[in-house]
Amino acid sequence: MKLNIIGRTKVWFVLSGIVILISLAAVLIIGIKPGIDFKGGTLLDIEFEKTTTVSDVRDVLREYDLADSVIQHSEGNEFLVRSKKIEQKTQDAILENFKKNFGIKEIRDIQDVGPGWGAQVTRGAVLALVASLITILIYISLRFEYKMAFSAVAALFHDIIIAIGLYALFGREITPNMIAGLLTIFGYSLYDTIVVFHRIRENTRYLGKKRYSDMVNDSVNQVKMRSINTSLTSLLPVICLLVFGGETLKDFALILTIGLTAGTYSSIFVASPLLALWKEREPRYRPKKA
Repeated sequence: MKLNIIGRTKVWFVLSGIVILISLAAVLIIGIKPGIDFKGGTLLDIEFEKTTTVSDVRDVLREYDLADSVIQHSEGNEFLVRSKKIEQKTQDAILENFKKNFGIKEIRDIQDVGPGWGAQVTRGAVLALVASLITILIYISLRFEYKMAFSAVAALFHDIIIAIGLYALFGREITPNMIAGLLTIFGYSLYDTIVVFHRIRENTRYLGKKRYSDMVNDSVNQVKMRSINTSLTSLLPVICLLVFGGETLKDFALILTIGLTAGTYSSIFVASPLLALWKEREPRYRPKKA
């Protein structure tokens, strides 16, 4: 079924604008909460004697106002707990509680984690982001044209803003997994956009007397099911990871779920209409539009 996607450009732009405003409001009002790796805290690595679950450990920590700690279950009965900074007196009380309820086989590590490592991750992520954007602009400008390059980058910013905003809206903390997921979105979003732009470039040869926007609309319709199917096959395992993957994988899965959905939308409903609007201002395409 052929859809009039380019003909409803204003609808898509208004919809994107609303979601972006909600995302920005979430960041400004709710804020982005840094995790232990970015603000520092205490790390406990303990192996229990009895069979224990994450819920059991969290119930004990709840008594000390530490229920929001990140708890990772490793092999056997080993648990890794990341929480806000715990004073020595409280640490002793928690260990005594663990010993009474589950028995402690071995205390493998207890340490205070500083925010330095998180700052290093942030610097690396920002550097990777800037390098990626510059490389994307250069490559697409050389391979296609600069208007396609800037339209693709605009779609990327659309996806990143929405991903960060909705992530903040869900009240999740910023973790290295979240940063990794955010950078992964670049690849998925850009792939969909390049597929659409490649078809547009091919169909430009046969434009004839057709308006540029009509040709873009035909191109998008020709590849839309491919983009949707590709995104769905990527989304299904990520959603399963989000539902069944456990607490430590939720940050990565959540940001990917939001980013992949936004990326599929932006490739079809943001990047392509933006390119059509921009190209139809060129002297060679303006008479056809009129």
